[in-house]
Amino acid sequence: MKLLIKLLIRRKIKISVAESCTGGLLASAITSISGASKIFNLGLITYSNQAKIKILKVNKKIIKKYGAVSYECCYAMVNNLSKISKANINVSITGIAGPRGGTKKKPVGLVYIGVKKGGKIEINKFLFKSKKRSSIQKATVKKALNLVLRAAK
Repeated sequence: MKLLIKLLIRRKIKISVAESCTGGLLASAITSISGASKIFNLGLITYSNQAKIKILKVNKKIIKKYGAVSYECCYAMVNNLSKISKANINVSITGIAGPRGGTKKKPVGLVYIGVKKGGKIEINKFLFKSKKRSSIQKATVKKALNLVLRAAK
């Protein structure tokens, strides 16, 4: 984690995040490291659909058609976050941390992580096997940090 912060500082890369199912854990993981103020720009916890629509300007038709936990919603979240934040790397997270709330099509542990750097957006889909909420949230943050590290290199 410290290496990631140092890399971002060295490269003069600012980062912003929009989190849903992780509830601020990603922002917390980054800002818990000394020096993060040089690179951390903005953290939003858009937990409700209303917050995604009002703050991140996710079109409500996207949520209605595909759901908040979808490739399409994750894409809109990260793309619109980049317009608000003006950071070099933007990250969006949406998923089902459980232990309830899952369906056959969208089981507990399904998470989408979006990363936008420059004009390039990459949406990653993960299915974490754990049924424990905290395990899914921690695994999601770990994956997100690895994706940021890859994008920053």
